[in-house]
Amino acid sequence: AYDAVAAGHTGLPWPDLDDNGAMSLLQTLRTAAGRVALTAPVIHTVLPAPGDVRGLAAGTQFERDALTAGEALILTSPDIPAKAVGLVPEFDCDDSDDRSMPEVCALSWTVYALPGAPVLDHHELGEAEYALRSAVRSAADALTAVGLGSTGPDVENPRGLVEQLLETARQHRIPEHAPPRAVRVLENAAHVDAIMTVSAGLSRIATQSSLQAELAGDALRQLAPVVRSARMAAVTAILRSAWRG
Repeated sequence: AYDAVAAGHTGLPWPDLDDNGAMSLLQTLRTAAGRVALTAPVIHTVLPAPGDVRGLAAGTQFERDALTAGEALILTSPDIPAKAVGLVPEFDCDDSDDRSMPEVCALSWTVYALPGAPVLDHHELGEAEYALRSAVRSAADALTAVGLGSTGPDVENPRGLVEQLLETARQHRIPEHAPPRAVRVLENAAHVDAIMTVSAGLSRIATQSSLQAELAGDALRQLAPVVRSARMAAVTAILRSAWRG
């Protein structure tokens, strides 16, 4: 627990910090969310980024740490709406060797008390999927217009680079109860994210002028919030499917 209030909401130790395992995390989720039968999830995923802090309590340590991590969970209690907590993950990685991608050795969570139930955007899965497709088409047109539709002989195969990124991201098993559409949106969002990463690198090589680089950067930046919204909509749909059993 980050503070005494969070410890009171969840039963976690404070100010002494203990290394608790997965069972402690599950108990924290259960205590913070309440024990009543629910028809909707009380666990919300947020994926903040500079300029896009939807769902975060302004001016709090939780906001600052969640923004640094780029992801967080928010739990609200249906019994006491003001009894809300936020969880921010921290990954400990082994980067002692020459691997390009450090190996994740441990994952820990810090729990913060929130000043009240946050106002969260409702992400409809169908709308998110449509917005993702539209944004991809627009970005592809913009990138082609500035010369990134094809690569020269000195540029590595972009399709292969995208596939490499996707392969490194396939580390987590999606629950069997996940709706097929939510799975499709998650996969499409991961694909778009990989394309954004590769395109950002290629734009520094393939663009011929600062104007072209600026236009390419604008096209890619417009995709980022759409990808985050699509991922949040997909995760919300998966959580709801778990509640329905």
